[in-house]
Amino acid sequence: MSGGAHLPTGAVGAPEHTAERAAAERAAALKAGWHAADLDWERLQEQGNALLHSGDRAAAGRCFRRAGWIALWRFRATDPRRATTLANLGLTDRLAGREGRARRRYARARRIWRETGPFIATMQIARRARSSLFHLRMETKHWDTYQDNMRIRMTAFARETAEALAALEQGRPVACRLYQRWRAEKPPVFDDTRKLLAAALMVGVGETTLPEVKD
Repeated sequence: MSGGAHLPTGAVGAPEHTAERAAAERAAALKAGWHAADLDWERLQEQGNALLHSGDRAAAGRCFRRAGWIALWRFRATDPRRATTLANLGLTDRLAGREGRARRRYARARRIWRETGPFIATMQIARRARSSLFHLRMETKHWDTYQDNMRIRMTAFARETAEALAALEQGRPVACRLYQRWRAEKPPVFDDTRKLLAAALMVGVGETTLPEVKD
């Protein structure tokens, strides 16, 4: 898997990963210090959410399960992406009527998500490519302030996701948009802010009405 997952294509709303573009993105990610598993997990969650929004629950579930194996074997137990993985597996259970298992997974996801504070405090923040020399100079001159502001912003995203996970565990509607904001918020660099935002915004949201319970 981590050597280059063969990902599903054509999902409505999913980023287009042509072979050339995908190879260039993978090369950039590896050069920045990411592992192949980091990018594979992100792409699978993108595809899973896009398929979920297009109504293809079965295919979405397959993406979420494949991402689950990556998270299980390659990510630390306190990695925020482990929480997202559990939440999306919980959603898959809920849509299949396995409400008991779904709630247990959501509860585990919330326990992991409570550890995002230390992750944000120590996250590696890469410099962004700026459109003008002025912005580049401002970022360089005020780098410490920039990083502090970025951590504040990431904390706000984490707080929203914590509220979403609490709602999902209880089967209530989620008050904020998550995946719909990912494309606009997706950082152009491969650092820990991208990992955190992927975890925060790719928590899948399905129907708010609970299906018939099977367990």
